[in-house]
Amino acid sequence: MADATKGGAVPSAYNNTGYPVPDWLNKGDNAWQMTAATLVGMQSVPGLVILYGSIVKKKWAVNSAFMAFYAFAAVLICWVIWAYKMSFGEKLIPIWGKAGTVWGYKTLQAQATLPASATVDLPMIQPFYPMATMIYFQFVFAAITLILLGGSVLGRMNFIAWMVFVPLWLTFSYSVGAFSLWGGGFLFQWGCIDYSGGYVIHLSSGVAGFTSAYWVGPRLTKDRERFPPNNVLLMLAGAGLLWLGWAGFNGGDPYAANVDSSIAVINTNVCAAMSLLVWTVLDVVFFGKPSVIGAVQGMITGLVCITPAAGVVQGWAAMIMGMLSGSIPWYTMMVLHKRSKILQQVDDTLGVFHTHAVAGSLGGICAGLFAQPNLANYFVARLNERGAFYGGHAGGRQLGKQLCGALFIIGWNLAVTSIILNVIRLIVPLRMSEDDLIIGDDAVHGEEAYALWGDGEKYDITKHGASEYNDTQHGLESNSSFDVRPTPGPTVEL
Repeated sequence: MADATKGGAVPSAYNNTGYPVPDWLNKGDNAWQMTAATLVGMQSVPGLVILYGSIVKKKWAVNSAFMAFYAFAAVLICWVIWAYKMSFGEKLIPIWGKAGTVWGYKTLQAQATLPASATVDLPMIQPFYPMATMIYFQFVFAAITLILLGGSVLGRMNFIAWMVFVPLWLTFSYSVGAFSLWGGGFLFQWGCIDYSGGYVIHLSSGVAGFTSAYWVGPRLTKDRERFPPNNVLLMLAGAGLLWLGWAGFNGGDPYAANVDSSIAVINTNVCAAMSLLVWTVLDVVFFGKPSVIGAVQGMITGLVCITPAAGVVQGWAAMIMGMLSGSIPWYTMMVLHKRSKILQQVDDTLGVFHTHAVAGSLGGICAGLFAQPNLANYFVARLNERGAFYGGHAGGRQLGKQLCGALFIIGWNLAVTSIILNVIRLIVPLRMSEDDLIIGDDAVHGEEAYALWGDGEKYDITKHGASEYNDTQHGLESNSSFDVRPTPGPTVEL
C-alpha cells in the first residue's frame, strides 16, 4: 500500500471529501475529550455506585448504591433540557447563564463554544470539537457532584425526597457555581482559579452535604455507633475506579490533548499517592494500625486537593499539597470532629465535609500559593496571574481571589441547600420512618444486596412470609440442631 503521507499528501483520514468533517475538528482533541468524559462518568457509574454500596452497613447497600445510580440518570435529563445552558450558556446575570435546551442536531454538531467566556485578556473559549462532546463532558462533572453530596445523607434520607432534591439542587446551586467559575461568570472574569472543580464540585458538595445532613437528621443511634463496611474489597475496587478515573477528571479540563493536560494528570497522581501515604502513617502513629478505609480517605483527599490546581502547579507543589491533604483533613476528621459539638451534632455519614469541603478549600488556597506563572497562562482567564509563592502584588492578589471564591461557594450552598430542603419537607419527609430505618433496604426497595439476614433488620412474618425461612431454603434438615426459623408471632429482632 502506498504511503499517503509522502510528498506532502494529506492523510485520507483528514480529507473532508466523502465525510462530514469540518475544518475546525481536531480528531485527537475530540477523542481525548470523549475519553476523559467517559473516565469521569465511570467514577460515578460504576465507581461510586460500588464504593457507596460496599462502604456502608449491609442493610443500606442497595439504597446507597441506588442513590448514586438515580442521580446520574436524573442529572443527564435535566442537563440537556435546561441546566447545561444555565451553567455554560450565554450570560443572564453574573452568576447564571440563560436556560435552554441542547438537543437539536444543529447545536450538537456545531463547534463547541463557551459564549460568556471572553475576558479583557483572552477571546471566547472555542475548543476544536463539537458541542455534543462539551455537553457530555460537563454533564459527568455535574452528576458526580450530586453523588458526592449524597454521601453525607446515606442510611436515612427518604429516597423520594432525594429524587426531588437532585434536579432542584442542580438547577439552583450547581449551575451557579459552574457558571460563576467556569462558564464566564464573575469569578471566572476576575481570574479565580478552579482548574477542575475543587470549588465547583468538591467544596460545594461538601458544604451542601453537611447542610443536608443537618436538615435531614441523623441515622439511628445504633447505626451511628456501628456502621461497618459490608465489603472492604469491593470498596477498594470502587476507590480504584475513582483514582484512575481522575485522569479524565483533571486531564480533560484544558479542553484539549495538550501539554497542560499531561501535567495535570501526573500532578493528580503524585498528590493522591502522597496523601494516601501520609494518612496511613498518621493512622499507624496515633492508632497503632494502618486502616484500609483511612487509606481510601487519604486517597480521596489528595485527589480533591489537587483538583483546583492540577494544571497550574509544579510537581514539587503537588507533593506538598499531598502532604497537606493527607494531614489537615485527617486532623479535622479524626481529632477536631470528635472535639467539636457542632460537628458531632451533624451526622455526615461518609465525612464528605472533611474529604471534600476541607480538602477542596485547601486545594483552592494552595492554587493561590503555588500557581506557577507560565502554567497559569495556559488556563487562567486573566494573563500574568501567579501564586503568592512567586511574589509580587499579583501573587497576594491571587490568594485573595481564591479566598473570596471559596467564601462565595460556601455561602451560596449553605443558603440555597437549606431553602431547597425546607421546601421539599413541606411535600415529603426528608428522613425515612423509624420502621424503615430499622429494616433498611428491604423496607425501602424490597431488595437486598446479599441473601443474608442481620445487621439489625427486623423480620416481620406477616410481611415476608414464613416460607422464606423454612429449613429447606437454608439447606438444613427439619431435625437439625441449627434450626434458624424465626418464632411465629410479632416482629423479631435478628
